[in-house]
Amino acid sequence: MIRAVRAVRVLPLLLLPLLLVSCGTEKAGAGADTGSTADTGTAGTDKGTGSSADAADPAELAARAGALGIAPEFVYVTEAPGFAVAQQSVGVFGGDGFHAAYFSQKTHAQFELFVDRGTLTAENCPKTQVGQGSGESVACERDGDAWYRKAGGRHEYALPRDGHVIRLVGNTDGPTRAVLREAAEATHHPDAAELTALLPPAPEGAATEPVERGDLPPVGDGAPNNEVGASG
Repeated sequence: MIRAVRAVRVLPLLLLPLLLVSCGTEKAGAGADTGSTADTGTAGTDKGTGSSADAADPAELAARAGALGIAPEFVYVTEAPGFAVAQQSVGVFGGDGFHAAYFSQKTHAQFELFVDRGTLTAENCPKTQVGQGSGESVACERDGDAWYRKAGGRHEYALPRDGHVIRLVGNTDGPTRAVLREAAEATHHPDAAELTALLPPAPEGAATEPVERGDLPPVGDGAPNNEVGASG
């Protein structure tokens, strides 16, 4: 099951419009305000931003994501006309997943992008909450290789991937289904410019690999070795 957001890392979306008026939005994965495209094609194509875009350096992506506790393979951006990512919302989701919110200055509509470990199938789809839902009945509709899901006043497009699920979630009175579908189709790993705009640089000397503890025995259940030596 998809895990809950770490409240300390994810900004409450009710505060986003106020912050964005003064701080603006970043351009990572932002779409131009040109109107919605036709509702055609198969949702969930993991595409880039064009052949001229420079791919993000994997080591830089790992360092920036790792500094925030995010698995680098879970960092995605998207595009939707009139929407831009709210930099204040970017952070870790669950254990090592990813979260970002996209906001429209023109309409004040907003949707969230979540990426977390797990899968979504016909069997567990009705049992998996939509966004941060609270037990409402979930309706699931297959759309290409994605799922369109609705519960209460929330709806989403969910894209099962290899070991993780990408979800684009919004209120039913906010972004339309067509907008969420377009955002789902546009999800992709960030290129170099998008990564720079999306995630802050890793702190100098930040560890990118787990720190090896010297008090863990090489055999057994891995409990720390707290034995007292002969000298006490």
